[in-house]
Parts: sequence; structure tokens; C-alpha cells
Amino acid sequence: MARSLLLEGISDAVGFVGGALLGFWAGRLLGWDVFASGYGTDSIGGIVLVGLGGGLGLQLARKWQAQQGERSDDKDQPSSKKDNE
Repeated sequence: MARSLLLEGISDAVGFVGGALLGFWAGRLLGWDVFASGYGTDSIGGIVLVGLGGGLGLQLARKWQAQQGERSDDKDQPSSKKDNE
């Protein structure tokens, strides 16, 4: 149980940070600077992209976790063919 929670936390963190970094670099490509002084359009746009990227990365990590859980459940359950024979 503790191992499962640790893996879930690590997966969430990697998804969030990875997505946030992708959002940051997408903003840099558009010329938006998250770290610009003040709250101009460029700064706000960069902040929004970082937030969206982090949120999307987290959701992708959770979707991946759910798929992994389904696969392990399928392996644990006996095949229905074997039950019918």
C-alpha cells in the first residue's frame, strides 16, 4: 500500500513538473516571459501556459496510473475462457 502511494505521488509530480516545463518552453517560443517584471500581457500569458501545462501533465499522469491499474487487475483475474472449460 505504501509503495503504491509513493509511486502515485512520484507519477503525479513528474506529470505536473513535466507539463509545467512544456508550458514554460511553449511560452518562451511565443516570446512570453513568466519571470518578466510586473504583470504585463507577456507575463500573464506565460503564467497561464505554465499552469495549463502543469494541470494537463497531472491529468495525463493520472490517466496513465488508471491504465496501469486496469492492466494489473486484468492480470490478477483468471481468464473467462478457463472458467468455461
